[in-house]
Amino acid sequence: MKELRFALLVLLLAIPIPAILFNQITFPLQILASKLASGLLPLFGVPVLREGNVIELPLMKLEVAEACSGIRSLMSLFTLAVFYGYFLEKSVWRRVALVLASIPIAIAANAVRILGTGCAFSTGTRTRPWASFHEFSGWVIFLVSLVCLYLVHCSMNLFPAKRRQT
Repeated sequence: MKELRFALLVLLLAIPIPAILFNQITFPLQILASKLASGLLPLFGVPVLREGNVIELPLMKLEVAEACSGIRSLMSLFTLAVFYGYFLEKSVWRRVALVLASIPIAIAANAVRILGTGCAFSTGTRTRPWASFHEFSGWVIFLVSLVCLYLVHCSMNLFPAKRRQT
């Protein structure tokens, strides 16, 4: 049973989150992503007004929909961090640190995606290339978040784990 413990625990990640809990997590993530993106957009010269999860750009509105909350990428990155930590780290606290680091990485990555979309749509032209940017940016941002997780792991390796003396 000890050898199967990890596999059985990972199977828990395959169970869908109940809808009531999913909604309790999704809406705050939408608002957080909206706040972060609307706070960063003025740094790129884009004036914004945020009302809830709607970011008003000078020429159009950008709605951070439920699908843009980042919950899917958060769960995917969390699961990959579990596997990454299990196979590449021996220390339990380092595994936990990697898994916990995946949460702010995924949230920040989602905010950057919304920021990029806001900058792209700030021109007011909602042509097909900009819509494709929004779709494609999800993949790119997820790969960037994987690189960030790797960099966290590399930075952890700068500080070797202390071994207990017996």
